[in-house]
Amino acid sequence: MARFPASLVLVGAGKMGGAMLEGWLAGGLDPRHISVIDPQPADSLTALAAQHGFALNPPTTLSTAEVVVLAIKPQMLDEASPHFRPLIGNQTLVISVLAGKTVADLSARLPHEQSNAAIVRAMPNLPASVGRGVTGCFAAAGVSDRQRALATTLLSCVGGVEWVGEENLIDAVTSVSGSGPAYVFLLVECLAKAGEMQGLPADVAARLARMTITGAGELLHQSDLSPATLRTNVTSPGGTTAAALDVLMADDGLSPLMIKAVDAARKRAVALSG
Repeated sequence: MARFPASLVLVGAGKMGGAMLEGWLAGGLDPRHISVIDPQPADSLTALAAQHGFALNPPTTLSTAEVVVLAIKPQMLDEASPHFRPLIGNQTLVISVLAGKTVADLSARLPHEQSNAAIVRAMPNLPASVGRGVTGCFAAAGVSDRQRALATTLLSCVGGVEWVGEENLIDAVTSVSGSGPAYVFLLVECLAKAGEMQGLPADVAARLARMTITGAGELLHQSDLSPATLRTNVTSPGGTTAAALDVLMADDGLSPLMIKAVDAARKRAVALSG
């Protein structure tokens, strides 16, 4: 049965860390079991701590935690490691959302450089901030089945969770779902611009495009049908949608362009991870 940890320390509560924190609180994690370390907490974080009662930058030395979640900026890993290293014991699960930081990078900064440490690399995306994200995860060899289930429970509080079996596939996750929301936002921009070019007022075109994408996304979310089936259902033979899809589905249309874009993002993720 899924459960929450008896003790969780969140290191870094910026946009993504804060989104996860709010998801845990909404999902039922007891605030008394949460400690947050953030050297420059935003006013909203301070208010949230006052509202719920979790520990924010506790003055006393924390003992080792069942789960430590690293949500700092990747370039701050070395600076922050002395602060979180004492929190990690032999039975601690470390969940890292630090883009580009490998299991080896993280292991080297744990106590005694634990080569078989329980580390989960997680790549959530921006919609986690509204509880509709998706997180791609990789579990290092030291992660037990119980810890993997625990990670799934925590990450499910901000959306879906998908596991990959090889660490290098996290780069592919980054290029598809991590960067993916930006692709969708660009689609809204392009659709609105195309509407303007057909004579629609800019504000009307923008609202039509925005609501079309969000509505289609919600239909996709609620439906058990595949995207291909949904596309077919809205496409009448010889109709207006079919005419547009003839362009988008041409040999030089959307599919090869998206493949090229996702591959560029993956290559950049590989480069950033060293």
